[in-house]
Amino acid sequence: MPKNRPFVLTIAGFDPSGGAGILADAKTFEQHRVYGFAINTGNTIQTENEFFEMQWTDLTFVLKSVEKLFHHYSIKAVKIGIIPSLDYLKEIVLLVKKLSPQTKIIWDTVLKSSTEFDFINIKNQTILIEILKEINLITPNYNEILQLSSREKNPVLIALQLSKYCPTLLKGGHNPFAVGIDYLYTGNEIFRLAPNDTLTSEKHGSGCVLSSSITANIALEQDLKTACCNAKKYIETYLQSNQTKLGYHYV
Repeated sequence: MPKNRPFVLTIAGFDPSGGAGILADAKTFEQHRVYGFAINTGNTIQTENEFFEMQWTDLTFVLKSVEKLFHHYSIKAVKIGIIPSLDYLKEIVLLVKKLSPQTKIIWDTVLKSSTEFDFINIKNQTILIEILKEINLITPNYNEILQLSSREKNPVLIALQLSKYCPTLLKGGHNPFAVGIDYLYTGNEIFRLAPNDTLTSEKHGSGCVLSSSITANIALEQDLKTACCNAKKYIETYLQSNQTKLGYHYV
């Protein structure tokens, strides 16, 4: 096993189409030359266009797998994808931090699939804030971030609020006013990440690819802004790779 590749871990769902979830994350990790592990939070029956069924993995099984991997490897960064509840997420996050406090955690806030299946409803703001204080980045789009606040309806104001607890990358793919422009809120600063080219094709699982690219970049010891900027370049290449919803991975 190569010693010069840092270890990273995705804890996310299995999408048999390979466009999203742990298959997409593994492809992204390999392109970034990090060594990727994967733990499955749930099996789906879906294509890039339709979602049929979801079967969640028992939390105890997931936690046992996390424990075994961290006992055997020094994992630099973890990406978390779909989870069925905040309590489920909290148990995972707290265990990772207990086993390896220095490991960076990125939560891709996939609350609904691109095929309109709801994975999780955010109801308990107290638990949400507890979780945010323990992780290093969240990556909501303009639709998802609205579900992360029980009161506020302005995506920018929500991002500002959330960034008090955790850096927040507000993705611009669903921004009706500035398509493709992301904003990184770090609590102290706001960075505008503009696309090089807006002529891209919609892809199933693009959020998974972006967050796993950021995870890999952080494991490669890039600072947060650089990791997000480089991941944006990667995702643009991915989005331009063909005209279908299933993209090709290459640097």
